[in-house]
Amino acid sequence: MDHVAVLALFDRDMREGARPDAPGARVERVGKVVRQSGADKGWNGVVWSGLDAASADAAIAEQVRFFSGLGGGFEWKLYGHDRPEDLGQRLRAAGFTAQPEETLMVAELSDLDLDVEPPEGVRLLPVTDRAGVALVADVHEQAFGDDSTLLRHQLLAQLTGDADTVVAVVALAGDVPVSAARMELPPGARFAGLWGGGTVEAWRGRGIYRALVSHRARVAAERGYRYVQVDASSQSRPILTRLGFQPLTTTTPYVYEG
Repeated sequence: MDHVAVLALFDRDMREGARPDAPGARVERVGKVVRQSGADKGWNGVVWSGLDAASADAAIAEQVRFFSGLGGGFEWKLYGHDRPEDLGQRLRAAGFTAQPEETLMVAELSDLDLDVEPPEGVRLLPVTDRAGVALVADVHEQAFGDDSTLLRHQLLAQLTGDADTVVAVVALAGDVPVSAARMELPPGARFAGLWGGGTVEAWRGRGIYRALVSHRARVAAERGYRYVQVDASSQSRPILTRLGFQPLTTTTPYVYEG
């Protein structure tokens, strides 16, 4: 993989050319910033910027004013190659809080082994309705310890409003949900995004996460996508590396509470 070329393609395809991630969301370009205003309870944030030292502080202040005017906080998704080099410091000075850094990892689907099955006794259930969304959210809370209200709302809105743009799946041991994940399928893009892969603690280390990655990658390949991308944590990065994903840069969410 040509890392420089693929990263440039990712920036053009998924950031500068970002599409709304849910029904009712709006993406707009304002100067050298691309931002999304989510629908009710949706994600608000900056997905791309092309700033320099002279323009960065004013652009940050402008986005703070805009999203504060909407009555809530937002996220500035900062990548390791974004400019200026001190953009993270400028965001912190403006009142943002950095969340844990992750690694942007990408794989070309033609290079992946997509024939990975879940371990014995575990089956994968496609999520298509409110009951399935509840299972995904319950696993998310157990695996990550986070509140799943936003996830429930957004995933249900996607499934009911534009089901072709999202795939969600739950791994069941018998009738017990033990892992879950989803995939974003932006129309017209070359990258499918893998999100939310989480396994409850007692079931980790058995190959379920690998099976969920393979399942979603097969769907992406069937639908004509060329690449899959993941914002990988330190826990998932070794697994993804063994599967054939390659690190391109880092990504850090900077959160402004408003």
